Amino acid sequence: MTFWGFLVVFVLFFAQAWAQELPLPLLPRVIIEPPKEGTPQDFALSLQILLLLTVLSLAPALLVMVTSFTRIVVVLGFVRNALGSQQIPPTPVLIGLALFLTAFVMAPTFSRIQSEALAPYFAGTISQKEALERGIGILREFMFRQTEERDLALMVSLSGLPRPRTQADIPTHVLIPAFIVSELKTAFTMGFLIYVPFLIIDMVVASILMSMGMMMLPPVLISLPFKILLFVLIDGWALVTRGLVLSFR
Repeated sequence: MTFWGFLVVFVLFFAQAWAQELPLPLLPRVIIEPPKEGTPQDFALSLQILLLLTVLSLAPALLVMVTSFTRIVVVLGFVRNALGSQQIPPTPVLIGLALFLTAFVMAPTFSRIQSEALAPYFAGTISQKEALERGIGILREFMFRQTEERDLALMVSLSGLPRPRTQADIPTHVLIPAFIVSELKTAFTMGFLIYVPFLIIDMVVASILMSMGMMMLPPVLISLPFKILLFVLIDGWALVTRGLVLSFR
């Protein structure tokens, strides 16, 4: 039974009990406490399960920050703002497009993680620790390719670590913020280049309206159809998608 199905049954049950003036059933009390009897290994296993559930709840946020999602969704937001079309395309559409483009860009990396880390672990040929190290190593390779040296140097200096000689000397907790900063920098650079043609159209339309004495007419109202027409004629979505995908290679 799905969540919504369970919710409907739950509401109908209590509505029927209220209509018949029956006392509501008492809900069971859930108490989380360590086992009274057991070995320390059992208690450690319970803590590991609790930690695993916590990590799984944060997994979506962690994955979007160490993949190409940040750059893609920021650039798509710049495209919508440059067009001046308010909420068109809607935010869910942009998020969905960013997720599918992220899956497309990250497919080679995820395929390597599957073949070199997950598959051997499920086959029992490597341990869980080794599989985790292999998976993180492959993901680190992707992040290193997209991270600028200046951002890495900034995070290393802020962390107080000695100057690294190789990439292996840079911890993952230092690499991730450097990667995110580089992604934001690249996304804003691409967003600026996208903004320039549409800004020129706005300036031209505003100058024409001022020369005609139509200062009370908002220039955006006139320039919006021209910007949309230009974007359609040059096949803008295909160009933006191509630029985004090629920027990761």
